[in-house]
Amino acid sequence: MQPLGSRYQPSQWEIEEEAKNYSLTEEAQETLLALWVVLLVAFLMLRWDMVYITLPVLWAFFIAAFFFRPSLDVEIERIIPHNRFLEGQTVEVVLKIRARERIVSLKVVDELPRDLELVEGFNWKVLSLRPGEEGELRYKVRVRRGIHEFNWVHLTYSDPFRFFRIERRIEHYTEIVGVPRIEDVPTPYSTRGTKITVGPLPSPRVGEGVEFHGVREYQPGDPLKIINWKATARTGKIMANEFESERKVDVIFIVDAPSRGEGVIDHTVRAAASLMLNAMKDGTSFGLVLAESVPLWVRVDYGKRHFFKCVDFLSMAKPDKNNMISYQVEHLIRSRFPPRAQLVYISPLLTEESREALKVMSKYGYNVVVISPDPYTTVKPRGREEELALRLLSLRRKAVLKKMRAYGIIIDWDVRKPLKTAIAEVLGL
Repeated sequence: MQPLGSRYQPSQWEIEEEAKNYSLTEEAQETLLALWVVLLVAFLMLRWDMVYITLPVLWAFFIAAFFFRPSLDVEIERIIPHNRFLEGQTVEVVLKIRARERIVSLKVVDELPRDLELVEGFNWKVLSLRPGEEGELRYKVRVRRGIHEFNWVHLTYSDPFRFFRIERRIEHYTEIVGVPRIEDVPTPYSTRGTKITVGPLPSPRVGEGVEFHGVREYQPGDPLKIINWKATARTGKIMANEFESERKVDVIFIVDAPSRGEGVIDHTVRAAASLMLNAMKDGTSFGLVLAESVPLWVRVDYGKRHFFKCVDFLSMAKPDKNNMISYQVEHLIRSRFPPRAQLVYISPLLTEESREALKVMSKYGYNVVVISPDPYTTVKPRGREEELALRLLSLRRKAVLKKMRAYGIIIDWDVRKPLKTAIAEVLGL
């Protein structure tokens, strides 16, 4: 895969405007104040020979102003291997700076996105560049889930005497996406009640397919190839084989991320992405509902492009403070959901609104599998009292989940264990 690179080259207008931002440093201001004091003392004491003391300093100011005053005419390129990374992955960022003039001392600072962790090197460097020379700034960051935007590069130049300074804040945009980690999981749903479309998942309905179901008497219109000649000879009647038809299920993944369950939102997103990958591999068409303040609905489709589109949306998922998932789901069921689809509801079921959403799905006759990450398994108690409080909360949660089993299959997921283990324990896979 080709590296992702973005290049910045200043316009002539920017160079001219930057020349106006040439300012005195604090050291220069202190030096000028000292010179003024010397001149004042010389005038008061009529010691004109003291004026000669100021000449070397004034000469240094002249040299700094006219011989060490660059316009910061540089070209900047930021190189990143590509634009999508798994959360937790370490990425090397390379910032290349090419100068078109001599710059004695240039400090370069690459402004980091807030959610990226610097793990190796520094995101700043001081360079000395000749005309046409290229310098590099290298460092490594650890990626978190979400979209991360590099927006600014800061350049600061000071002359050798540290009298004058030029500062420039360059807008230089690069975007990377931290996608959720994905694990291999089994299919936690069946294909009962699915639409009649050829696909890889067997359905218990009788029809044309490859899985043998039984033998029945031949009926007019049946193809000759399904005649069972052994059974015909044994019974004296023309007998035919029956096969289980292959059908493809429409799956809707509904992701609930209430602010009360903020501690497991990353686990919720990883579960959704893992189950989507499983559906994609099986050739199953699927859609996505991401419950946020403005709900996100991705219509049912299939294939890699659709999978990566959904994963990108999951990467941006944030805690939902409004928590109106019940209303959102009912509206989508009435207007967008395909009939007889399989619903996979991923929710900690902490709020009454989240539980009401499950009741709504069941009320409209959908088969629902609930993946419920346990938020209390992410908390480490710091004392005996907290440990007891966690036990009480866990017992209350288990009682709630027991009531919710009337509306669908509940998979209680201890997030300290792999999701496939939780699925296997409940479904006996």
